[in-house]
Amino acid sequence: MPLDMPAGLDRATIVERFRRVRKDSEALAAPLSPEDCLLQSMEAASPAKWNLAHTSWFFETFILAPHAPSYEQFHPDFSYLFNSYYNGVGDRHPRDIRGLVSRPSLDMVYAYRKHVNEALTAFIENAEEKQLLDVAALMVLGFAHEEQHQELLLTDLQHAMSFNPTKPAIYEDAGGAVAHAAPSMRWRRMEGGLCDIGWDGDGFAFDNEGPRHKIYLHPFELANRPVTNAEFIAFIEDGGYETPDHWLSDGWDRVRMEEWRAPLYWREVDGRWLQYSLFGEREINPHAPVCHVSHYEAAAYASWAGARLPTEVEWEAAASLFPTEGRFLEAGVPRPPAPAPQPEGDELLQLFGDVWEWTASAYLPYPGFAVADGAVGEYNGKFMSGQMVLKGGSCASPAGHLRVSYRNFFPPDARWQYSGFRLARDIN
Repeated sequence: MPLDMPAGLDRATIVERFRRVRKDSEALAAPLSPEDCLLQSMEAASPAKWNLAHTSWFFETFILAPHAPSYEQFHPDFSYLFNSYYNGVGDRHPRDIRGLVSRPSLDMVYAYRKHVNEALTAFIENAEEKQLLDVAALMVLGFAHEEQHQELLLTDLQHAMSFNPTKPAIYEDAGGAVAHAAPSMRWRRMEGGLCDIGWDGDGFAFDNEGPRHKIYLHPFELANRPVTNAEFIAFIEDGGYETPDHWLSDGWDRVRMEEWRAPLYWREVDGRWLQYSLFGEREINPHAPVCHVSHYEAAAYASWAGARLPTEVEWEAAASLFPTEGRFLEAGVPRPPAPAPQPEGDELLQLFGDVWEWTASAYLPYPGFAVADGAVGEYNGKFMSGQMVLKGGSCASPAGHLRVSYRNFFPPDARWQYSGFRLARDIN
C-alpha cells in the first residue's frame, strides 16, 4: 500500500466495502413489491426505487464518468431522473413528483445497480495507483452517502405505508420485543469550561463536522436517557397539544394548522395508544423512547417539564465521554427503538442509536468552514439555513456510520424520522 493511501483503505478494502453497502441496500428493499417501491407520500420523501437508483447515480456521476475512461453510461435519461440537488451536475426531475415516474421499471433500476456495481468493481480492481488515490476519498463519501439513503429508504417507506388502512408489516422483528422498564430519569452534572468540538480523527467525516474548534460551556445537567413514551403521554394528557403556553410560535401554528394531537403514527383507540411502524401497528411500549416527534414538540415538552433541550455542543461534549455504541441498523435488518438499559453508575444511556436526539441548535457552519469546490461541495453546506441539528443516530442508522461529531439536520417541523430527545437543565 503506498504511503499516501488513507490509513486502513486499500484496493481490496474499497471493493469489499462497496459490495457490502450495495448488498445492504438491496436487503432492505427485498420485501418490497414494485408497487411499494413507487410510493411517494410527500415532497420531503422519495420512493424506494428512486433511493436505489440515486445511490447508483452518485457512484456513476462522481467516480465512473470522470475517472473510468472506458465506462459506458447505462442510460442517458438517468442523469436527469436520479440527480437529487446537485446544480453543478445539471438539470434534474422535480423532487415532488418522483413518485409519478413509473418508468424505468424496478427491474431496470436493479439492472442499473448491477451495471454500476460491475463497472465500478472492475475499475477499482484494475486502476493504477494514482487513479486509486484520486477516487479513494470519493468512494468513502459514496459509502456514507448510500448508508444515509438506507435510513431514508426506511423512513420514507414508513411514511408512505402509514397511509395504508390495513397497517401492513413490512419486516419481522427478528430481535423480539424488549420488555424491561426504563430506568428512572437522573441528571448528570457537566462542569462546562473550554472544550473542543468537531471532528479531529484520521478517518472519514462529512465536511460539516469541522473544523474542530473551541467553545466555552457553562455548567449544565443532562438527563441520563431520552424521554419515554409514557412520559410524553403525560404531556398529552395534561393538555400539551391544547394550550400554547409551552410552544414556540411557529410550532403552535403548526399544531393548529395540521391538527397535531400526538407524535406521528400514533392513534388512541379505546384508551390505548397504538403506533404504526414497519413492523405493523402495535400498542406503544411505554418504556421506549418517544419517537417521530418534531423539534417543536420536543421543545414544548421540555418547557412543560421545566427543562430545555441541550445544545449540540452540550450534547457532543457529554457524549464524547462514552463509546459510540447502541441499537443501529444491522446488515439490512431494522429494529424498533427499545427501552434504555439499567445503568451501572451515572453514565448517560442511549446517546447513540434507537432515536435521533433533537438539540436546541440551528444547523450553521462551524468557524472556518468552507464549501468544497465542485458539485460535491453541494453535499451539506447549502442547507445551513432553516434546519435544526440532531445527534446520535437511530435504530435505522447503519452500524458504524455514526460518530460523536456527526451532525444530522432537518426542519423543525419534521416528524417522519426516528427523532426523539433528552432534556437538559441550567445550573444556576
